[in-house]
Amino acid sequence: MRLGVDSGDNVNFFSKLMPREGRFFALFNEHAACIREGGEATVALLEHYGDEIVRSKHIDRIVKLEHQADRVTHETVNLLHTTFVTPFDRDDIHRLISRMDDILDLMQDTTESMVLYDVRHTTREAQQLAECLKRSCEAIAVAVGMLDNMSRAPEILKICREIDELESDADRVMRSAISGLFRSDLDTREIVKFKAIYELLESATDKCQDVANVIESLVLENS
Repeated sequence: MRLGVDSGDNVNFFSKLMPREGRFFALFNEHAACIREGGEATVALLEHYGDEIVRSKHIDRIVKLEHQADRVTHETVNLLHTTFVTPFDRDDIHRLISRMDDILDLMQDTTESMVLYDVRHTTREAQQLAECLKRSCEAIAVAVGMLDNMSRAPEILKICREIDELESDADRVMRSAISGLFRSDLDTREIVKFKAIYELLESATDKCQDVANVIESLVLENS
């Protein structure tokens, strides 16, 4: 007859009682879906900026997505504090969801700046930057969707490299766009406005690269 329980049994017993992975992957995917939709809305906003009704619709959509993403971020952080066993290192989970949240923050900053600066029209370069951002967001959604299956590590790493290339493309577009502004006959105020918009859009793509770097690190550490 066994009268005692060793420490290993205690650990196993309490581990079974504590929540394990919880909803982390579902939350990652929910946030990534917001990012992808935000990228699509940003492109649509710039393509139809001259239509006030359509413009307002896409701006409202981006704001709602940012709020939704904030909720997911807070839920993920709260889950970290109540989950005994997490799928990845806690710091890595916090870093991933925080970097993802930065992307939508910058999308919202872009739309708010366009309203604040009373931007009346868009440019081909702004649309190109938005397209780079949209493609980066789509790639993030795909990569995040694979994180629960590390046997797909090579595919995830390939997507991360694609995001890095998109960031380089956006950087080139921004530099060329800003150079064009200072060579144009635009009013100084217009130059200041568009320079700020270009930089915000490119910064959002930078944040996509930051997310890709976190994902790459997760994959290399856990596959």
